[in-house]
Amino acid sequence: MDKKEKDRYIIKQFINIYCHGKHKAPKSQLCDECQTLLSYAIKRLEHCPQDPKPSCKHCEVHCYKPVYREKIRQVMRYSGMRLILHGRLNLLWHYLF
Repeated sequence: MDKKEKDRYIIKQFINIYCHGKHKAPKSQLCDECQTLLSYAIKRLEHCPQDPKPSCKHCEVHCYKPVYREKIRQVMRYSGMRLILHGRLNLLWHYLF
């Protein structure tokens, strides 16, 4: 699995946790809002000008529109704590560092 595949997997996990917790969607499905956010995030990931891509937190070129940037911050805050509580530190570790 290459870096971009891992990043896609991780962002999907974060958004799944958020959608299930906040929007009460079934674990294997996303609501329309979260599906739109996931599609946007994957599109931004695929077109990232940085190679290798740093984590967004450490990036100097912010490619997310402000609305999506704030939404992804909310997702990360919410999902990050739940990953810690459920022992899924490997995803959190990868995304933060």
